[in-house]
Amino acid sequence: MSAPRVVVTGMGALSALGNSVAATWDGLVAGRSGIRTIQGFDPSRLASRIAGEVQGFDASHVLDRKDVRRTDRYIQFGLVAAREALDQAGFPGRLEGELAERTGVILGSGLGGVTTLFDNVLVMAERGPDRISPFFIPMGIANVGAGQVAIAFGPTGPNFATVSACATGAHAIGEAWETIRRGDADVMLAGGMEAAIHEAVLGGFASMKALSTRNEDPVAASRPFDEARDGFVIGEGAGVLILETLAHAEARGAEPLAEIVGYGATADASHITLPAPGGIGAVRAARRALEKAGISPAEVDHVNAHATSTPEGDRAELQAIRTIFGEAAGRVAVTANKSMLGHTLGAAGALESIAVIQALRTGTVPPTINLERPDPAGEGMDLTPSRASRRDLRIGLNNSFGFGGQNAALIFRRWDA
Repeated sequence: MSAPRVVVTGMGALSALGNSVAATWDGLVAGRSGIRTIQGFDPSRLASRIAGEVQGFDASHVLDRKDVRRTDRYIQFGLVAAREALDQAGFPGRLEGELAERTGVILGSGLGGVTTLFDNVLVMAERGPDRISPFFIPMGIANVGAGQVAIAFGPTGPNFATVSACATGAHAIGEAWETIRRGDADVMLAGGMEAAIHEAVLGGFASMKALSTRNEDPVAASRPFDEARDGFVIGEGAGVLILETLAHAEARGAEPLAEIVGYGATADASHITLPAPGGIGAVRAARRALEKAGISPAEVDHVNAHATSTPEGDRAELQAIRTIFGEAAGRVAVTANKSMLGHTLGAAGALESIAVIQALRTGTVPPTINLERPDPAGEGMDLTPSRASRRDLRIGLNNSFGFGGQNAALIFRRWDA
């Protein structure tokens, strides 16, 4: 029996550009940066004092005041994005019966509840271990976000978290796709969430020399593919997709937004932070996704690049794109959303999957902003500098790569029912 076709019927997003899919997408298309000097705490001790923070966030429609105090910010992000996605897909406030049993959740976070973790470590150091919050563990561990979505909305199918650094969200979507294809669920909520803008996290990344220190010009700090790039800018947010079999969507009258047709996952087995030479791990992930999709590289119209704005990472990805597409590399429309969102770590692959779907639906490729002097490795490529472009897009590839050499590639097809 062949695997079922899997479509996307709902999406939810939170980012530095807005607290919904529509607001985030509008900001991306406009080329608007969400990066600014950190407002959530005093960043004066840090080498990198800028971030893509979510503004005006409110979880009161999914959590009461008591539960807001008992859930970390990353969990709240996941709940709000999941609710938006469920609403768009036309699901009820709470799933019941067979629908609940045949619906699962795979939502990941690269770092989990880091604010909860660090705050309670300080409590222990200053006041002793007996003063640690009883909610310390369930607020801090990375899997509870997926569990809380089930508690809030009712799905009782497969439920777990992926944790693969910056590939987390893409791995979650890919594994949810496979869960449906093998018959373990009809519907899956999938994606990533991250709320890691904390002094200790930025201090750690800064000690690795991974962050941009362009503090005096935050809007211009994230510069994917630009020769003047000096590191990534941390961001926060969430992205959640509703995946379901085409037959299930049709039976309930839901409108597909796109079809997910391919997924590949590989390891570099090379270095804890640097990509494998030539981006060969990314190449193998994309080729595996293309093989599963049954399509050739020549059919891909659009690439949403991982493109964090680090010197080595961006160069390796450009080399990988050239290897994947060969002489046709200049024909593919490439974009780098992190130029505006910052790097949302575990949420990046999910937010960028939403951007791919929106690009396919609208025929619009968001720009890569701050791209003034392209890296020579991208010579002849269409990196969509400065302004959005209009294109006839049918197939989109989303790249995601994580520390540890973990790579994920997702392929989406425009829905032309």
